[in-house]
Amino acid sequence: MPLSKSPAPPSHTHLTYYKTLGLLLTLYLAQGLPAGFITQALPAILREYKVSLVAIGWSGLILVPWGLKFLWATVVDGYYSQKIGRAKSWILPMQGLSIVILIAVAFFEPHNLAQTSSVMTLYGMLFTLSLIGATHDVATDGLATRLLKAAMAPKEPLTHDMPVPNLDSVNQTTNHHHRQSQGNAVQVIGYRLGLIIGGGVLLMLLEQWGWRNSFLAMAALVAMNTVPIVFFKEHANTSVIPSKKQVQAEKSGSFKALKNYLSHHYQYFWSSREMLAWLGVLLTYKIADGISSGMVKPMMVDVGLNLQQIGFWATILGSAASVAGAGVATILMKRLTRFTSLLYFNLAQALTTGLYGLVAYGFYHQLLTDFLWLYVVNALEHFCASLALIAMLTTIMHYSRPANAGSDFTVQVCLLTVLGGSAHFASGYMAHFLGYQWHFWVSMLIGFVCLTPIIYWHKLQSNEK
Repeated sequence: MPLSKSPAPPSHTHLTYYKTLGLLLTLYLAQGLPAGFITQALPAILREYKVSLVAIGWSGLILVPWGLKFLWATVVDGYYSQKIGRAKSWILPMQGLSIVILIAVAFFEPHNLAQTSSVMTLYGMLFTLSLIGATHDVATDGLATRLLKAAMAPKEPLTHDMPVPNLDSVNQTTNHHHRQSQGNAVQVIGYRLGLIIGGGVLLMLLEQWGWRNSFLAMAALVAMNTVPIVFFKEHANTSVIPSKKQVQAEKSGSFKALKNYLSHHYQYFWSSREMLAWLGVLLTYKIADGISSGMVKPMMVDVGLNLQQIGFWATILGSAASVAGAGVATILMKRLTRFTSLLYFNLAQALTTGLYGLVAYGFYHQLLTDFLWLYVVNALEHFCASLALIAMLTTIMHYSRPANAGSDFTVQVCLLTVLGGSAHFASGYMAHFLGYQWHFWVSMLIGFVCLTPIIYWHKLQSNEK
């Protein structure tokens, strides 16, 4: 369907601000449920059913759509039904398809995972689920941005050419930032709850409820979280009136518009030596984490943890440590420069990756018998990973131009995740041939090497100043 014309004036009452927050909470919770299963629960489940480490490593390719979603973001933004709503035109079918895929997974027979064909079948369904989630994320992020802006100035429809609102007083500025921070917090909380339920709680319930009932329950939970968006009506305040340039681009053809869009953003990232160096940081920052993280849950299974223990101690408490790390990073970064934060927080994550190697060494040489050490290292690694991520996202924000903040942010996040996620498949080969302890120690060394682009970027940044 072509880009709709200017929306008609609203004929209904604007959502209250707290209803807006509630809507965002349900949307990100529904999005986080399947993502939690793929990222948190799947590696442990696969190893529990005796899937090889090499095959588990290849599961990282399931998340590739999240690194490439910027390729179809313009389609999600530009094509919708005015009658249904700009975001609802995508969110409703995406959540509906998620429910269908989860029901299909529920009727999958996990005991057949010993066969390569069954593993590929499951991966195919989960890749589709990941593609649906990435598309859902584009539409949901757009809706969240428009809703929060509309909450600040509800009587004015948004346009692509609209400048940053001119706030008349300090009180208005404070209120605007407060509301935006609240909205962002609700997004994070909703998505994190989804990860905890889809990852940790699911692992805890699998042995009690069984495979089919657990996934049917997850599908039902996604369906429940679809109800608020069904009854939500988008109006002029949460739609975007297309600019003249955008309309002209649409008339010239969607392929040409997409080509111009990609050329514009890529050109920005090679516009100077500093930007090229920053591109190197983005592409390498998550490689070590991508290689190491996929083998943590399989190692836990192999040293004797059951799915319930992994679900609670590793996933739920690990997520709590991530939240704590985000809070500490916010405090520390008030005193640290972006370079210092990127360098030392990423160094800390690399070192904690090496601690997994020490734990693996201790268990296999019978120097350790208490799982407490594994839980502590897992929580510490989640804490340091959160420090490193907050530092990176803050710097990404710095390099997002005001006029293209959303697009620049998305492109950089995609570049950050595409190599890290793709490197996940190498982890299975490394762990298979090296063993867990050397796998994590080599991952730590790769993490040290990946500090080099950060230092080089800082050097160029200092020279250009």
